[in-house]
Amino acid sequence: MTTIATQIRELQTLTAAELAGRYTELFGKPPRVRNKAFLQRHVAWKLQEREFGGLSDRAKMRLDELMRGIELRLGQPAATPRPRPTVREEPRAPMIGTTLTRRWHEQDIRVEVREAGFEWNGAVYRSLSAVAKAITGAAWNGRLFFGLTQRRTGA
Repeated sequence: MTTIATQIRELQTLTAAELAGRYTELFGKPPRVRNKAFLQRHVAWKLQEREFGGLSDRAKMRLDELMRGIELRLGQPAATPRPRPTVREEPRAPMIGTTLTRRWHEQDIRVEVREAGFEWNGAVYRSLSAVAKAITGAAWNGRLFFGLTQRRTGA
């Protein structure tokens, strides 16, 4: 039989999917997240709890007592995120109604500048970078991709 320390070390070698399986075995339900570090910590905690025992009844009662004394503000509205600026509000954005063109892999690309974003192939994107990524499949600076700015060279 392996020691608890060995079992915990072995958790480091498992994939996130394998850890999720161990989590399900130990907790009786699948995890809500698939973050490897989260799963390692929780599986390790549960293994230790099974080996050495969990909190005593007295400790649980004391925690309940302390929690009753905590004043939680429920229902308080969360901070609302600031709305993203429209194309019209972006100082460096091309004028609304402009058509940007680019030749890419033997294909002519035409992007229309709209107030709500940049339209390409019937879809509206929030940024030129999003359009460039949809076209190429790679992360691009949209202004650079469409020739609105030049690449800076190191001095």
